[in-house]
Amino acid sequence: MSGFADVELLQDFLTEAGDLLEDVDSKLVELEQRPEDAELLATVFRGFHTIKGGAGFLEATHLVELCHKTENLFDKLRSKALLLTSEMMDCILAATGEVHRMFAEMRNNHQPAAAPDEILLALDAALEGRLDSAPSHVGDAVDQVDVGSTASTVPAGKEAASMAGPANQPLHHDNGDLNWQVLYESLTQQAPQAISSQAVQAASMATQAIAKQSEAAVKPKTPAPKSKAGPAASSSATPKENSIRVDTARFDQILNLSGEIGLTKNRLNCLFELISKNNASEESIKELDSVVGQLDMLVSDLQSAVMRARMQPVGRVFQKYSRLARDVSRQLGKDVELVLEGAETEVDKSILEELNDPLVHLVRNAVDHGIETIQDRIAVGKTAKGTVNLSARQTGDHIVIEIQDDGKGMRPDIIREKAIEKGLISVDEAGQLNTQECLQLIFLPGFSTKDQISDISGRGVGMDVVKTNILRLNGRIEIESESGQGSKITIFLPLTLAILPVLMLKLEEQIYSLPLSSVREIIPIEANKIQEVNGKPTLVVRGEVIPLLDLAKLIGRPTSSKNKVGVLAVSGNKACILAVDSLVGQDEVMIKPLDGLKPKGVAGATLSGEGNLVLVLELRELLEGT
Repeated sequence: MSGFADVELLQDFLTEAGDLLEDVDSKLVELEQRPEDAELLATVFRGFHTIKGGAGFLEATHLVELCHKTENLFDKLRSKALLLTSEMMDCILAATGEVHRMFAEMRNNHQPAAAPDEILLALDAALEGRLDSAPSHVGDAVDQVDVGSTASTVPAGKEAASMAGPANQPLHHDNGDLNWQVLYESLTQQAPQAISSQAVQAASMATQAIAKQSEAAVKPKTPAPKSKAGPAASSSATPKENSIRVDTARFDQILNLSGEIGLTKNRLNCLFELISKNNASEESIKELDSVVGQLDMLVSDLQSAVMRARMQPVGRVFQKYSRLARDVSRQLGKDVELVLEGAETEVDKSILEELNDPLVHLVRNAVDHGIETIQDRIAVGKTAKGTVNLSARQTGDHIVIEIQDDGKGMRPDIIREKAIEKGLISVDEAGQLNTQECLQLIFLPGFSTKDQISDISGRGVGMDVVKTNILRLNGRIEIESESGQGSKITIFLPLTLAILPVLMLKLEEQIYSLPLSSVREIIPIEANKIQEVNGKPTLVVRGEVIPLLDLAKLIGRPTSSKNKVGVLAVSGNKACILAVDSLVGQDEVMIKPLDGLKPKGVAGATLSGEGNLVLVLELRELLEGT
């Protein structure tokens, strides 16, 4: 299958059209609730019309044909020549699923294959008002919704309409179509700036590599990497988006701060020359102190500005799940509405990308396991329509995401019995679990309450992936549930992974750091208060028996005979007291990965104020097997 000659223009199209398609997906779910909404109908019509125009410019004839038929259908809906039905919406969503599939092929620089005859014939039948049932492909849309892309460099919708190309030519024609040639010329004349960082090459050279400063570099656009997956590959195979959309005001702030830092650096150089020639007066010493303080403030402001530039609203991910919830509920014969709140809450782009898979599982499970069938809801006095709330909010330096449903809730006794039945825990272990610990069993690999495997669930995978991904992001996850009333799963995550608050500690003369999010308090270790439980040392803290672990032994270092201080730390449901030689204090560090080297229990590395290498420990891995 032939590809595209102009790869850059193809990428521009996929960026713009991808945003439009995501907007269309979310608007379609709204439209099903309000089929008479003329503004929604017009928005969806324009979306298909614009995608068709760009596809025509690229000579993607099969994509043009599919969008043209769907556009015609919405034209009749706008003119009220047809009325929107559930079967018609199934047909439309099957068509958008095919557009997603075609976009995936185009990302691999392939002309997309034609949509299945079944979908094209169903669109024809819908246009003629004789659609009795939706094409069977609509079920596939559950896994075709693209939840991989979270940002792009080219604004979509109204933002793009306000931009202008060379010679102030508009990026949209009078009829609403994108002026792709002008867009192409505009982008090729303005190369994007990106900040790249030197990675740590190996442990032996880690100190030198981390010390290197980040450099600004112009990165040329490159075609999307070819995927080994076929055209029907699921969204999880979608390459991560390496670009980000940033408000120009934030970049202006970064530019201004960079200029001020440059001026301050020049002043420092002058003072250094003065002092090095032994011409330093008391006044120049005071000025040096003032300039260093000013530089410290400017660097902190610049660091904060760069972090804000990486922040993206969670709504860019959230809006995609309305389609997912609709498709799953339709497939299961349920009536479920997904309510989104806090879409404007911002979080670091890297965390936003890693949230995709966990949220897919959680939304899918809420609809499948949580919400009852229409008949069961009516039988217990509930409304026929179930509700799943997906919300986000910022609390301090963390983001809190909640997925709450008004379904049947979870029964701890049933969960415990299923875990025993599947051999995940023993009868003796199950008898010692409290209610919260029983609920946490759903995160065990292989756990499922479904006896039958379906396309949606029952394989025993999903929730363990959710917990693993959340822990990898230095977050935690909690469950609340009331039988007959519903369940709530709460995720706590740091706002960013680039800057990490840590506790600096020492073993002998070597400094290590532990993420502050894992630290609860500092505990004095007194030999006469150490008790042994099952042959292992423990301390009692406010009535709770907590294991005492020597950090040196955990990381394979020889232990010292020095008096120890304890760090009470928590990872997931595990609490421990880490015995260390001494504490250095708290700090905020920029963590760098150790490329090609990943010792167990080490998340990365950073530098101390003296320029020494400091390993950042990963508590979850350290506690495995303890």
